[in-house]
Amino acid sequence: MTDTDAGSLPSSPRTMDVPGTAALLVDDCGRYLLHLRDANKPIWSPGTWGLIGGGTEPGETCAQCIARELREETGLTVPGLTPFITVETVDAAGTLKDRVLVYRGTLNRPAHEIPLHEGIQLRWTHPDETAYMTMDPGTAVVIHEHQRHPHPRTDSGGTPPTVRVRQEGEHRERSIVGAHLVLVRDGAVLLGKRHPDSPFAPSTWHVPAGHREPGESALACMVREASEETGITIEARDLSLVHTLDQRNPWSPFPRLQLFFAASRWSGEPRILEPERCTEWRWWPLDALPGRLVEYTRTALAAIACGKSYTDLGWTE
Repeated sequence: MTDTDAGSLPSSPRTMDVPGTAALLVDDCGRYLLHLRDANKPIWSPGTWGLIGGGTEPGETCAQCIARELREETGLTVPGLTPFITVETVDAAGTLKDRVLVYRGTLNRPAHEIPLHEGIQLRWTHPDETAYMTMDPGTAVVIHEHQRHPHPRTDSGGTPPTVRVRQEGEHRERSIVGAHLVLVRDGAVLLGKRHPDSPFAPSTWHVPAGHREPGESALACMVREASEETGITIEARDLSLVHTLDQRNPWSPFPRLQLFFAASRWSGEPRILEPERCTEWRWWPLDALPGRLVEYTRTALAAIACGKSYTDLGWTE
C-alpha cells in the first residue's frame, strides 16, 4: 500500500537520468482526464486511476515523450502543454524510485470520443470524486497541487516545483480520514442534501463533511470544510471529537476513519456555497431525522446520543 507526503521529505540521495512524463489534462469545467490502468499486470500502480503518460526513450526529450505517449495511448495531440510539476516517488527508506515530469494542458472533448489504446477507461473527473476512487498516489498529489496552484510555477531556468510521494511497505494499510461536523441547535442537527448528481449518496442528507488534504490535520480539515461548505466560522479550539467510526466498505480497497466533531460555538448561518455538491441546508430534530440519511451518519448520531465513542462498520472478525 502507499501513502503520500508532498514536499516534506529530505533530498533524494541520488537522481535518475531519465524521468517519465505524464499529462494533467483539464477541461473548462475544472475536471481532470483520468486513465484507469490495467490491474494484475507488472506495471506501475496497476488497477488505479492516474494520468496518461510513460517513460522517455533514448535520445527523447520529455516534451517529445509526452507528445508521443498521448498520441500512442489516445491519438490525442494537445497543443500548449506546459511543465507543471515533478513528482518523485521514494520508498520507506527515502530511496528515489521514480521521477515523473507532469505537463499541464487544456482539453475539451468527451471522454467517449477519445480512442483508448492502452488501459481500461478514460474519465473526466471532478476533484471531489477522487476521494471515492482508487487513485494512483502521485496523481492524487498532482491534483491537490493543481487545486492549490492552478497556474504553472517555474524558476528562472524554467524548472517546475517538485513534490514527493512516499511509497510505504506492503504491510502498511492506508486509511482515508474523513472529518464530519455535528452542529446541534435547539435539539436539531444541521444536515445538507447532497446533489442528485453526486457520486456518493445522491439526494441524501448528510452532515457537513470532507476528507483531509495532504499535510492537514483532521481539526484543520473540519474548520476548512465548515467554511467552504456552509460559510460557518468555527475555531479549532471549539471543536471536540465526539465519535470515531471505523468503516470498511466492500467497494473500496481502503478503510475509512470517519471522525465526528461537535462545535461548542460558531458564528454565521449555513449557506449554499457549493451548489454542485449540496442543494439545501436544514436543521433536523434529532428525534425526527430524515429517511434518506447517509447510513453511517445515522449510526454515528445514534451512538453520540447514547455517549458511545467508537463504532466499527463492515469489519469481519
